[in-house]
Amino acid sequence: QVQLVESGGGLVQAGGSLKLSCAASGRTFSSYAMGWFRQAPGKARYFVAAINWSGGSTYYAASVKGRFTISRDNAKNTVYLQMNSLKPEDTAVYYCAAKETYYSGNYYYTGTGEYDYWGQGTQVTVSS
Repeated sequence: QVQLVESGGGLVQAGGSLKLSCAASGRTFSSYAMGWFRQAPGKARYFVAAINWSGGSTYYAASVKGRFTISRDNAKNTVYLQMNSLKPEDTAVYYCAAKETYYSGNYYYTGTGEYDYWGQGTQVTVSS
């Protein structure tokens, strides 16, 4: 069982930056692939970024590639999302998610149905 707690959201002007953190409980965090998703009001939850268990493989949605960076610190049981050059359309609740991989492969996952655990989300609002 893994519990995920996001933090770091807030209000920022367009062009600004925020760094989200997702702290995980549980002693096997390092075996989980992690992902960030976002959901705007009235819309579905969409993939943002993913990272495999070791941090060696990452993948981004086209809309954030080059602006966002996902990373992880397995010693701190934490995954991060650095968000630069923020745009009003980045406004959403951001969720982190975890999928047990038992240290196998260099896979990352982009579908909401592929993840086993979810955090409660943190609000990011970008003003124009």
